[in-house]
Amino acid sequence: MKSSLQFHRGMPLPMRVITPGRLAALRERAGLSKTELARRIGVSTRMVFFYEEGRHTPTPQRLQKMAEALRCDMEELTGVRRGEEGLLDLRFAAGLTLDQAVELLRRTTVGRDLCLSAPRLSALEQGRPVRGRNWRDRDVVGRLPAALAKVYGVPVRMVVDSWMRTRPDEPTPVRPARRDRRGPSGSAEAAWRSLNKRQRVYLGEVLRDERMTETEMWMRRVHHLAVPRPVEWRKLPLALRAPAHVVGYTRLQERLRRNGVHDPGAGATVHALERRGLLVTSTDVVHHPAAGEVTRVRVEMTRRGRAAARAGLGEPAEQQPDMPLLSEWLWGVMARVAGAGPDGLERDALSGRAPFYLGVGYKSRPTGRPSRGFIDEVPVLAADGSHVVGYRWRLTPVGLRHVTEYLDEYRRRYPGVDSAGFTSLADEPT
Repeated sequence: MKSSLQFHRGMPLPMRVITPGRLAALRERAGLSKTELARRIGVSTRMVFFYEEGRHTPTPQRLQKMAEALRCDMEELTGVRRGEEGLLDLRFAAGLTLDQAVELLRRTTVGRDLCLSAPRLSALEQGRPVRGRNWRDRDVVGRLPAALAKVYGVPVRMVVDSWMRTRPDEPTPVRPARRDRRGPSGSAEAAWRSLNKRQRVYLGEVLRDERMTETEMWMRRVHHLAVPRPVEWRKLPLALRAPAHVVGYTRLQERLRRNGVHDPGAGATVHALERRGLLVTSTDVVHHPAAGEVTRVRVEMTRRGRAAARAGLGEPAEQQPDMPLLSEWLWGVMARVAGAGPDGLERDALSGRAPFYLGVGYKSRPTGRPSRGFIDEVPVLAADGSHVVGYRWRLTPVGLRHVTEYLDEYRRRYPGVDSAGFTSLADEPT
């Protein structure tokens, strides 16, 4: 049998193998014959037969075309679960050969500084030592993930996580920038100063109502209740277009009434804030038990409006996590899993969207990026080992690596999160 192994200057190129039988099952699910699949990906019917038998492996471009033809994700073909991708998987998902990826990377400054070549990129993808000029300089190598992310069309954090899976015995190449909590920006302060007293009250009360709603959404997650998407719940009810003696007042109207600024000029004030780009208004129709179908006016804070309100209230600017780091909410989820100890956290203890951002095998939405793969559902066997009685969440090796690398930085940034459960975990071998 003719070998499908490709070589580049005497060294084998790594490939993503399709498990025999998986391609045939996906083809049948898509209702395609071998001939039709061959036509769509540009190979012979005989080659599709070889693919399904595991005798040949598709190139990255053909693997990508195959996924499109079969209307499936790349991981369904390769068997690599979401949140378990290595550097090689990112390149294959981008449909690039080693030579093509190197050609694009050599156009970047870091690619030239590292004298990147196909053998070096292959060694990087296979977890082998990479030798050459500047490869021991962490500052230079630390710029490579951003270049890889741009070439592969993925977020930098995906490259960092994949790097840690591929090269588990090395320190992560990217360190978050050291940042102190900053005061408000000059533009946010200027936006606040441009408002009159009445407009400032409105903007501040909308911010407070948004925070209260956010807390309510958190409580719903804790009690395993359905939680609307943020794009929906951030639209805060302002008013119902019906007589107040029939429909009453919204919570936001009650806030404004207590401040003595809820009067016929409310609409003009809201529109003035909207013209400045601080709020966005929208309407929908809801059913009221006393008034029937009524129009509801909703307001949503823009990022600029939120920054202006925080500046006016004397609060520090919101701190977005650096690209390898988690948000405070997700870091809190990791802390809960770690705090559960070796036995892990009960499967039902994580509600809401956390597994879609952290759990192996999850994705936030069909077209979204895979989760980070920092936690996984581990089966719990019966006492006699005969069957699985349940599942519990535990940190994955890359999740533990992430904790080990960034624990001090997380504690500095999120002092309100109890990270005591990480202390012993960070000392465990990875």
